[in-house]
Amino acid sequence: MGGYRGGKNTTDYYNALDVRWLYRERFLGCPFLTTLSWSRGGEVIASIGVRNRAGNLLLEYSVSDGSAGRQQLSYPVEIDWTPCHYGGKRPWFLCPARGCGRRVAVLYGGRIFACRQCHDLAYECQHEPPHGRALQRAQKIRRRLGGSGNMSEEFPEKPKGMHWRTYESLCRQYETALLVVSLDAENDVESS
Repeated sequence: MGGYRGGKNTTDYYNALDVRWLYRERFLGCPFLTTLSWSRGGEVIASIGVRNRAGNLLLEYSVSDGSAGRQQLSYPVEIDWTPCHYGGKRPWFLCPARGCGRRVAVLYGGRIFACRQCHDLAYECQHEPPHGRALQRAQKIRRRLGGSGNMSEEFPEKPKGMHWRTYESLCRQYETALLVVSLDAENDVESS
């Protein structure tokens, strides 16, 4: 697998199975075998069979077994449901890795589908320098206020319907993010 950065592989290079997406697409209530696939560059790179059973999903797929060819795997993944504050319920996977059982929304493929901690994966953004994360935070605030992420454009006015307290809080967060960007840039210049 690719994506090795700073001591850990990243989640971007693993096939992800998201229980929230399965729930939205109504796969959790479907009693039939459903085949899901992942593709890169228009080419299918992996697929998995998902069968809904009482209280869990049965995952069925094959993995490369070295020189021996392919091995078929089939195992259940328990689904746990938690109540939402305003009614309804939310599904979670219970990680099927031996000894884990964490409640998670996403399982990542490998030999088995397991949680991020079991595969020892990091998110891509965890490897960004502080000024990169701060710049993204500032751009996100600009977009939330109805502007673009382009830092050379005027800062957006308060959107209609937004409370002044919210707008002022976002302005302070934006200024803090810009301060981090400028301080980190100064540190980079001094260290070179």
